[in-house]
Amino acid sequence: MPAFAIYIAAAAAEIAGCFSFWAWLRLGKPVWWLAPGVLALVLFAYLLTRVDAAFAGRAFAAYGGVYIAASLGWLWIVEGARPDRWDLIGAAICLGGAAVILFGPRTA
Repeated sequence: MPAFAIYIAAAAAEIAGCFSFWAWLRLGKPVWWLAPGVLALVLFAYLLTRVDAAFAGRAFAAYGGVYIAASLGWLWIVEGARPDRWDLIGAAICLGGAAVILFGPRTA
């Protein structure tokens, strides 16, 4: 599976997992919302290990840009708040940085 697809799946899992805690603590959802949230966070961590990178830190850094863009997708699709132009510009900058980190030429 290509790195970008893994990052998208990891972002969905992380955001869903974190949102379960948000829903429990901030939205008054029942405590059982945490069970699928914890499973989603375990899936997130597993998926990041599937990225073909020599170093975890580099894989995590590149993932950060994808996470930011995916979070704005969650904002719009799940929470119903449309990202503004500054959100989109910021996400584009982050995705550009992630691409440089992930696909930049390496000598070692």
